[in-house]
Amino acid sequence: MLNLIEKGGVIMIVIIALSVIAAVIIIERMLFFRRIKSDEQKIIANIRGALEQNHFYEAIAICESDPSPVSNLMKVGIEHRFYSQAEIKDAIMSAANLEIPRLEKYLSLLGTIAHITPLLGLLGTVTGNIEAFGVLGQSGSLGDPSRLASGISEALLTTAAGLIVSIPATVFYNQLVQRVNHMILRMENSVNDLVLLLKGKDNAF
Repeated sequence: MLNLIEKGGVIMIVIIALSVIAAVIIIERMLFFRRIKSDEQKIIANIRGALEQNHFYEAIAICESDPSPVSNLMKVGIEHRFYSQAEIKDAIMSAANLEIPRLEKYLSLLGTIAHITPLLGLLGTVTGNIEAFGVLGQSGSLGDPSRLASGISEALLTTAAGLIVSIPATVFYNQLVQRVNHMILRMENSVNDLVLLLKGKDNAF
């Protein structure tokens, strides 16, 4: 590791730091979505059971005991149960606008890392090649070609490092964005079912 940093210079340090940040974001988001998915069905079932018995305050307590994007929206819907369907929808949509940023937390940073690390790697290669050719120019025609080849080889390390960080970061970024989209769809379906249950109608809002 120290040898790579020494050969890659400051840009290699930046790429390694970004790789650590990307890894932390990926792990945190994967655990977050895993916890939500495991708790979601249980929470919905408990809330539905309480609502079917008209135990509205119990349903609200269930939402408060295990807060998540779905339970937070359901809580808003239950609290507005005496309003019209349109008003319930407006209240839930307002709450959803606050929940969606929680789902997308850190994803923009991960996407940025995925996009800039190859560029940083290329920058490191360009600056390394400039330095290598500078050495050759100073030594003139008598310069050792092996020194030039060695310099170029070391310069290419940053490009390789940038790609190594960028490829998995891009894959996980796309996967996490897809999870967010699926989560939003599940939230919409759960809320529609909730309104049907609250209003006792056959059509969703």
